[in-house]
Amino acid sequence: MKAIIPNLIENSQISLYIQLYEHIKSAILSKEIAFGEKLPSLRNLSTDLGVSVTTVDLAYSQLMVEGYIYSKPQSGYYVANSLNPLYAMNDVVPSDVFATSFDETPPHDVLQRFSDSSLRFKVDTSCFDFNKWKKCINKVLTNCSHMLLSESDSQGESALRYEIAKYLYSFRGVSCSPDQVIISAGTQQTSQHLSRVLQDLDIYTVATETPGYAPVTQIFRNNRFSIFEIPVLDDGIEIEKLPVNIPSAVYVNPSNQFPTGSVMPIGRRYDLLAWAEKNDSYIIEDDYDSELRYFGRPIPALKSLDHSNRVIYLGSFSSTLFPAIKISYMVLPEKPLEKYVESKDSYSQTCSKTEQLALSLYMAEGKYMSGIKKLRRLYSQKLNAVISQMKKTADDFITIHNTYSGITVSLKVNTGKSAAILSAEAESLGLNVIESPAVKTDDLKIKDMIFYYNQIPLTEISDSVKQLTNLWRE
Repeated sequence: MKAIIPNLIENSQISLYIQLYEHIKSAILSKEIAFGEKLPSLRNLSTDLGVSVTTVDLAYSQLMVEGYIYSKPQSGYYVANSLNPLYAMNDVVPSDVFATSFDETPPHDVLQRFSDSSLRFKVDTSCFDFNKWKKCINKVLTNCSHMLLSESDSQGESALRYEIAKYLYSFRGVSCSPDQVIISAGTQQTSQHLSRVLQDLDIYTVATETPGYAPVTQIFRNNRFSIFEIPVLDDGIEIEKLPVNIPSAVYVNPSNQFPTGSVMPIGRRYDLLAWAEKNDSYIIEDDYDSELRYFGRPIPALKSLDHSNRVIYLGSFSSTLFPAIKISYMVLPEKPLEKYVESKDSYSQTCSKTEQLALSLYMAEGKYMSGIKKLRRLYSQKLNAVISQMKKTADDFITIHNTYSGITVSLKVNTGKSAAILSAEAESLGLNVIESPAVKTDDLKIKDMIFYYNQIPLTEISDSVKQLTNLWRE
């Protein structure tokens, strides 16, 4: 029987039994203690080491749980006869690997160590007042901690649904009750919930805008809907090509169409509502970015004109707060709401309850609307800076479109470079530019691109645009 002589440190942050456990495990893995060899008894080892029997018992128990040793009744403790070869390390034992791979970074530096490496593009922390948000989080943790000890309502927290309904009535012209509001984690998850609701209504056909927001179209396609891709004209989706005589749904961005930025005029909105009523169908209105309009007043939501309960309204906080919050919502009219309620308890709420409650406070205290007003001023300045610099440095080969709202501008770039190269060159500067899903022109040299300018600090926009256009020109 080989002697076990670990170097136990009394005042270490690591408990004595863990130190003993690590020592014996290392000895087994390095074959200092042979397979099948008998270990000292609890009492003998505790006497030899000057520790309590409980300390040795805890160490042995952990080794048995992990399969390193086993106990024979009336005989004692023995090393297992074999171990998985993956764990039979000859030179480096797990404790050494742990020490050299992970313990180099002090705990307070961990977030900082990984934060910058995850950022592909520039960020502008002035876009959102995190101090105000932190106060709302602290209020929830201090005053509402008892509410966090239960699961979130599958439909979303009632306080947040109330604030959303109040906001929609005051600023988007939408009249709804909190019971009609359903909270979810992002527009794509909202679309998953909506897919189930539509199928419960025996609707299996969805029309989408072309060009349009591809991820939502793909979700409907993945859920086995028949997809009608409908062209987008200067005044919105081509209503005359929508399905007729079958119950269906159409997904639209009437107030700020992606990626064209077109706005559906009032006459076409009434035409679309008439189509829905006549064909027993529904309109899915995605109102993303509608608050961020920089010239004139924000355009009222299509839902505000709906008197026949035919519009399903989608909204999100990712562009008006910060992307990581991932809180979105939908407002369901009567029949879709009934179908949702029938099965809502089969699904768990995936939005953080803490963030939902904090957001309800943020809205109730007026911070949300003041934040939007600040964003409108800031983004308007950024947009003007982008347009001005583009005209100075790239007017001969770049044309700018969609300059009234949102967080992007559309670019037509006359170049021999591919769209993929243009995107990669932008990313090398920390800028987010993607190929537009817009219908391509006959001229192969024209590349349709979408430039996300919102996260570039205002003081850096002119230089960033100048560097980008110079790089694209090469």
